Amino acid sequence: MTDAARPLYTHAQLRRLLDPQSVALVGASERAGSFGDRVASNMAGFRGRLHLVNARYREIGGKPCYPSLAALPEVPDCVVSAVAREAVEPVLEEAASLGVGGAVVFASGYAETAKPGRAAEQARLQALARTRAMPIIGPNCLGIVNYLSGAAMTFSAVPRQGEVAPHAVGIISQSGALGFALALAVAHGTAVSHVLTSGNSCDVDMADYVAYLADDPACRAIACLFEGMASPRRLLDAARRAAERGKVVVAHKIAVGESGAAAALSHTGSLAGSDAAYRAAFARAGIVVVDQFEALMETAAFFAKAPAPRGAGIAVVAASGGAAIMAADKAEIHGVPLPQPAPATRAVLEARIPEFGSPRNPCDVTAQVLTDPESLNACAKALLDDPAYAALVVPSVYAYEPVVRRILAFDALAATAGKFACTIWVNEHLEGPGAREAETAAHTALFRSTDRCFAALAAWLARPAAPHGLTPAERLVPAAVRDEVAAALAKEGGAIIGEARAKALLARYGIPVVGEVGADDAEGAVAAAERLGFPVALKVAAPDLAHKTEIGGVRLGLRDAGAVREAAAEVLAAAKRAGVGGAGLLVQRMIPAGLEIMLGARVDPLFGPLVVVGLGGVFVELLHDSVVDLAPVSLAGARAMLERLRGARLLDGFRGAPAIDRDRLAAIIARFSEFAADHAAHYREIDLNPLIAAGGEIVAVDALIVAKAGG
Repeated sequence: MTDAARPLYTHAQLRRLLDPQSVALVGASERAGSFGDRVASNMAGFRGRLHLVNARYREIGGKPCYPSLAALPEVPDCVVSAVAREAVEPVLEEAASLGVGGAVVFASGYAETAKPGRAAEQARLQALARTRAMPIIGPNCLGIVNYLSGAAMTFSAVPRQGEVAPHAVGIISQSGALGFALALAVAHGTAVSHVLTSGNSCDVDMADYVAYLADDPACRAIACLFEGMASPRRLLDAARRAAERGKVVVAHKIAVGESGAAAALSHTGSLAGSDAAYRAAFARAGIVVVDQFEALMETAAFFAKAPAPRGAGIAVVAASGGAAIMAADKAEIHGVPLPQPAPATRAVLEARIPEFGSPRNPCDVTAQVLTDPESLNACAKALLDDPAYAALVVPSVYAYEPVVRRILAFDALAATAGKFACTIWVNEHLEGPGAREAETAAHTALFRSTDRCFAALAAWLARPAAPHGLTPAERLVPAAVRDEVAAALAKEGGAIIGEARAKALLARYGIPVVGEVGADDAEGAVAAAERLGFPVALKVAAPDLAHKTEIGGVRLGLRDAGAVREAAAEVLAAAKRAGVGGAGLLVQRMIPAGLEIMLGARVDPLFGPLVVVGLGGVFVELLHDSVVDLAPVSLAGARAMLERLRGARLLDGFRGAPAIDRDRLAAIIARFSEFAADHAAHYREIDLNPLIAAGGEIVAVDALIVAKAGG
């Protein structure tokens, strides 16, 4: 059974492995610093039963040591294998035959070596897990920690914490070292329920961990350090399960390089790379992506505490005008609204704030108000009671005892209002008075960066009630048309489906394309131009020509027969110089100037068909103003893509230009995405570039389909 076909492990299937009542440590040792010694030391706080197994010892540290798993007084829930790679398989075979609930394997030297024989060894571990119903973590992993039971099944140093608070974060990481680095957040007050590392993931992987934590009541949010998966759609399924249970998955992806972009034949290939695909897929599943490793735990801790937003904006109250300006700057960058207070709220602020302060939002209460806790609390209460605000942000420029009282007071006010407070630690006394109180308070999040605070708030305010699905509610294109186009694509030959043929196929999906006529020579082009009506555009046409402009094969705005003859000679000569065989001509009706829009599609090896929307025609790659989503997208999803463009305001008219019909454009995007989803077996990339939009008229003037080999 492949990972792609394997369903997610259920909470019950992983319970004995991740929340064991009894653990057998195979490879227990009295040698200081050995894996067996380190694991036993970490398990000192385990609330269950730890059994030591090693045939070389009768006891270790005064505890009995058994020669084998079969000699134990009970069948353990979990086996921790601290033995060398060569001894792992016999240990796991014995564990499976006894009915052990799961195993953790530390040994390295498997598939990560890229040696065929070692990969085969790992494959045997996977087969054992699947056929014997004994989930396996690893190999090549640092293990896991369940802080609820004290089961620290790892040889790594384990950060210690006391009783786990209700707003705990579960940590999941493929990298063991970075996973335990994140767990060090407990040192400054972050609550952590689990640290789950996966290593080579021969069996249990990140998706299984997310699904498990989704059903674990001790975990309120999930921090996921992600490298990659062979079947990432399983992770999307797990994240949707978490979202259904009100839990947010916050992910930071490493390994985001785009090594294949340079070889792309279309604009789409360089715009919809693997990082863009992951981001689009994660957004579909409701996963919050952070770009900085340093933001991962802060953001997850925020979501572990924060309720659903009650209000569309954020209020900022600061004793420093500079800190207030910093907050306003970052709010603008991240698109977080800072609405002005309602009249009743402003009246309270004006009554409490000196005239040299500011009763606006951001609110500068000045140092004078800080000497009057009652006055400061009245300002905070008024802002939290204002229905415009979902949260109160307080930059803390000092770390001293008065800050502790303010944080606790604001936390209590937020709880009463059913809202939330964020403390931004804008000072260099990183663990000074107030930091731990903000970290541990139930209705307050601590951020050590103004930028990261407003990035988290933006994600919180924009987060939908539930992640949207992977398909639109209903098709826009009849199934009969889909089948006809599929049959036509199957008959196409060559690596490139040229412009005229590509547009004809896309037109079957209701995508408007420019009127055009093919011609073999200059006189045929003149006749075609006279039929279409001047002015016209003239292009060289050839079966395997991907980019006509790059060889000088396009002429625009031709207003008479003489201009067409001259242009025909020029573009055919350009094609000959470029070594283009079988070149002909394509004459098109000249479309009036308008806003240029690019649509593209690419088949991602992990996520399948993706659709790209960008502004700027040939400049889209230079401006990088594009958005990516999984195909197909619904009409609502297409509108959302347009809204995410940085230049979205251009659609509404700019400097006298007519506004673009967004509904019509969204319908074209949705239909194009259906084409992309329906025919992924036949293409690698599609470019529809550009669409020219002027008011209600939107027309595709160029297209390219890069066929899939053997498709």
